[in-house]
Amino acid sequence: MPLTSHVTSHVSYWAEYAWLPGRGGPAVERDVLIATGPGGRIVSVTADSGPCPSGAVRLGGLALPGQANAHSHAFHRALRGHVQVGSGTFWTWRDTMYRFAGTLDPDSYLELATAVYAEMALAGITAVGEFHYLHHAPGGVRYTDPNAMGEALIEAAARAGIRITLLDTCYLSSGFGAEPTRPQLRFSDGDAEAWAVRADALKPREHARIGAAIHSVRAVPAEQLGTIARWAEERQAPLHVHLSEQTAENDACLAAHGVTPTRLLADHGALGPRTSAVHATHLTEEDVRLLASSGTTICMCPTTERDLADGIGPARALASAGCPISLGSDSHAVIDPWEEARALELDERLRTRTRGHWTANALLRAGGEDGHASIGWPEAGRIEAGALADFTVIALDTVRTAGPPARLGAEIAVFAASAADVRHVVVGGRQVVRDGAHLLVGDVPGALRASIGALSG
Repeated sequence: MPLTSHVTSHVSYWAEYAWLPGRGGPAVERDVLIATGPGGRIVSVTADSGPCPSGAVRLGGLALPGQANAHSHAFHRALRGHVQVGSGTFWTWRDTMYRFAGTLDPDSYLELATAVYAEMALAGITAVGEFHYLHHAPGGVRYTDPNAMGEALIEAAARAGIRITLLDTCYLSSGFGAEPTRPQLRFSDGDAEAWAVRADALKPREHARIGAAIHSVRAVPAEQLGTIARWAEERQAPLHVHLSEQTAENDACLAAHGVTPTRLLADHGALGPRTSAVHATHLTEEDVRLLASSGTTICMCPTTERDLADGIGPARALASAGCPISLGSDSHAVIDPWEEARALELDERLRTRTRGHWTANALLRAGGEDGHASIGWPEAGRIEAGALADFTVIALDTVRTAGPPARLGAEIAVFAASAADVRHVVVGGRQVVRDGAHLLVGDVPGALRASIGALSG
């Protein structure tokens, strides 16, 4: 179901307020008329347009660019709550994750991912980068269609009305050349060449693009990293990689190769402007220089990084050095792009005991324009003529957002609003969420209960 299949040409939306780009930087304007046209793009944006004209769809509140969730593992949503019992580390959490991963097939993954992507839409997310490595059946048995699981994710995004970049992930080893464990067998294609053959069969759609991912330097042998990097380079596709999320990975990489994971990726041509390094939590000063000099984007996932006790990464140092920053919800401990954005600033305040490291405008750019570029949708993330007509509207009259003047809309959205304050969402010119209700999936909580209940018994 393509995103524009039900779009009528030249639909106009009238936003009470909108956060718009400008010569002096982004600013909140009022009475903004947003005209959309064929292809689901914005035709024109007119501020101070006067009252809502006849025939336009009225959107009360503050319109913002749709948010890009640049790092998602859809099936992790089933773990919510289950992994909050008792103590442990990232590695004990991973054991629970593997148990849930072993229960999924293409049909159940379609149902779960549709519900998860609908939850994202309700939170104001209009595009997701799905870091997908759950390729085969348990034990590594191939489905008749080797991409059945990836195709389920693409279809799920269509049903939920959002865009997707399927970041098809190469995952070959349990750690620096060791054979995959039994739960990991369904992740592996055997080698990077076989991964590339399978990934080649995936085709983009109107709402879907195809990218690549290296799961991590521990999961792909060093001599095969270049195969994945070349695949992405030849297709001008985004390339993502988990980087230095855990100190144990850094220590093992130093023991195996004598260099940090960042240096290993750089030496095999895996860094660059189309690469996004996810987490980048435990870096050396040289790592920061390598990432910045290559133009690599950093995808921070603050709610997951704190949920898993990973640590606070050097996001501010990376941004100051020149790395674009994007945001992801990763394990979906919560799905709330506004919480991810403010966590970037608040975590830095905790680390440094000072305030004011990120402006609200900069954080909205991370979730909007830079987030979309990270997952291969550079024409999205802005409310301006020519951009994709993807935007979300935050209510300004809830208990969290009421009170401040609308001119502080960026600050309200980032530092006070939550997913519960999202009132409307438009993707490709089509309204997907209206008055807080999902127009395509309907009962999203019910869909989540049913799909997760089927997995957990």
